[in-house]
Amino acid sequence: MNSADRVDRWLADLRDTLARAARLAERGRDAFDEDDALSLAFEALSNRIGELAKRLVHADPARFADPVWRQAARNRDFVVHRDDRLDGELLWRTVTTAFPVLEGLVRAEIGAAADRETPAITKGRDPVPSSSPSRPQP
Repeated sequence: MNSADRVDRWLADLRDTLARAARLAERGRDAFDEDDALSLAFEALSNRIGELAKRLVHADPARFADPVWRQAARNRDFVVHRDDRLDGELLWRTVTTAFPVLEGLVRAEIGAAADRETPAITKGRDPVPSSSPSRPQP
């Protein structure tokens, strides 16, 4: 598997993991406060999201230069290494505020990658217009 394939796979994994976090967050703040399993799920998802962000930044620092990518990685480090000091309010805000921002970047990257791979003709644009003098007329 080449580097571009790995990046595409990591972006897809990140998209799916962020969607999972969003579905859990839809349960609401009361459910988060009452259900310890939800808090633990958000910790685990923060770990996975941050690890994927780290991989992407390492694989292509120029492409993943937006500070949000590194913030996700730093959040992962904090959650993993300082779990005794996790603040429920900050975890909730990360999932409901920061993750959607990252999700927007992920979708933009996936869309840009699809645009790079799709030939112009399949996007509904004829690369050589029929009235072009370079195209022989029948």
